[in-house]
Amino acid sequence: MTLNVRDLRIDDSADVEAFALVRHLALPYIMWTPAAIVHRLAHTHPDARFRSLVAEEDGEVIGTAQVQLAHDSPEPGQGMLNIYVRPDRTRRGAGDLLVRAAEEHLTSHGATKLFAWVLDEPANRAFAERHGYHASRSAHFLRLDLTAAALPPLETPPAGVELRSAAEFTDDPRPLFELDAETASDEPSDVDTEFGDYQNWIEENWKHPLLDRELTMVALVEGRPAAFSVAHTDPASRRYATAMTGTSRDFRGRGLAKLAKNASLHRARAAGFTEALTGNDTGNGPMLAINKWFGYEICGSEVRFVRELT
Repeated sequence: MTLNVRDLRIDDSADVEAFALVRHLALPYIMWTPAAIVHRLAHTHPDARFRSLVAEEDGEVIGTAQVQLAHDSPEPGQGMLNIYVRPDRTRRGAGDLLVRAAEEHLTSHGATKLFAWVLDEPANRAFAERHGYHASRSAHFLRLDLTAAALPPLETPPAGVELRSAAEFTDDPRPLFELDAETASDEPSDVDTEFGDYQNWIEENWKHPLLDRELTMVALVEGRPAAFSVAHTDPASRRYATAMTGTSRDFRGRGLAKLAKNASLHRARAAGFTEALTGNDTGNGPMLAINKWFGYEICGSEVRFVRELT
């Protein structure tokens, strides 16, 4: 048996498809399309030092890693590594090699504190602890069957509020960038986020191959974007995912995020999507309550693990 770790070959479609397959088998609650995998590697900000790695056993890709610095955090020296091995190819050393390669890359670029999402299962937790990581916070994956769900009825927006799709901002998406930047900085997280590079946001987010601008809904108050629900879709699998839902600080407590997400879900079902996916940090109680209101059910969980190197 020959086992090695190398960079993903983004110009090799078979290699990218193998990466996507491993991710899908290990983490089926996220849409892992080849186009999205290539896009992230090609368009993540250079300061993130982002890499996609594969563990290969006798020519077969059996493990994957995505590794980067938290370049958009005000606290320097933070790195992230997310490693997943095919469930039927574990205990062969792939995970160990990927951790070693990821940590060497991050520390070579100044990382002193490392974060990793780990499936909330005994073997996965034990693996992280064995490598010196300790558990921090947790998050859930949620699923909604759009073919059977009794979605809340669509509501008429209150006075002064209108709903528009992201497609209507094609000529000038900057207001959505500003809303995204504000809401992202308020998301519960071990790593604070402050992004202000508009052009990078355009390349990385606005041009993301999974972004569905027609299904991404924005609630405006007196013409100002106040809340939104970002939709990612994969027409081939008929799957829809909420990539982000948030409300500007000035407009919270008015049900605007719920209004936007409900409109997006109704549009998704009308467009023929059959499954809705989302993620929910357990520290974000309001969003968890909204997702339960829609009928989402928990289908998996992860735990954030942390390792201090100083």
